[in-house]
Amino acid sequence: MGNRDGVALGDPVGESLRGRHAHLARRFGRAVGYLPDVASFCAVSADPDPAEWADLARLLGPGELADMFSSPATPPPDWEQVFTLEGRQMTWSGTGRPAPRREAEAEADAEVLELGPDSVPEMLDLVERTRPGPFRPRTPELGTYLGVRENGRLVAMAGERLRPPGWTEISAVCTAPEARGRGHALRLIDALVVRVTERGERPFLHVAEANTGAIALYERLGFRTRERVTFRGFRTP
Repeated sequence: MGNRDGVALGDPVGESLRGRHAHLARRFGRAVGYLPDVASFCAVSADPDPAEWADLARLLGPGELADMFSSPATPPPDWEQVFTLEGRQMTWSGTGRPAPRREAEAEADAEVLELGPDSVPEMLDLVERTRPGPFRPRTPELGTYLGVRENGRLVAMAGERLRPPGWTEISAVCTAPEARGRGHALRLIDALVVRVTERGERPFLHVAEANTGAIALYERLGFRTRERVTFRGFRTP
C-alpha cells in the first residue's frame, strides 16, 4: 500500500471532508465536520494544538458530541469522554469483480435495488430496528445506497459512506431480524464492491471488534484487516 493510501485511510473522515465530501462539510478555523443531519463525524489534524481544539469546540458548540471516529488525537482534559469502541479497518484484497457466489448463499429472487430520496423514511426505520451505526436523514447523500425488498418492504440495505481519495467505505450493512439468513448482506456488499471497483477505487469498511459474525462475512468476501482502531467520542466543554 502506497504512502498516499496510508494517509487517506489513516484519516478517512478528514480526507473525505476536505475532498469529495467538501460540499457536505462545515468548518471553523482548522476544524471540520459533517453537517449535523448528514453525519456526526468531525476531524482535526494528526497533531492538533490547543487552538485547533478550540476551533472544533467553536464549530460544534458547547456540550455537543465530538465524534472523532478513529482519530487517535486526544482532546484537552476538560473534554468529557462519551464512548470508546474497539474495532478494525478492513480493505478489500481482490481485484476486478468479486468471486461468483454459490446459489445456496442467496435467494435468486431477491433483487438489489438502488434506494433514492423517497426511500429515506424506510431506511431510517430499518436503521432504528437494526442499529448498524450512525445514520441520519441526509446520510444517503454520502454515496449510493442499495437495498433488498420482500413483499414491497425494505428488509436489508448497505451503502457508501466515507470517500477518501481512491477509496470508498461500505457502511450501514443491516438486515431486518425477520429476513436474516437469506444472503441479503452478502449480495448487497457484492454489488457495492462491483460498483466501487468499476470506478477504479478500492472498497474498505469499519467494523466493531465484538461483531465477529460480520468480520467473518467480510473475510469471506475478500476483506482483510488493515489495522485495529478505536472509535471515540467526546463532549465539548
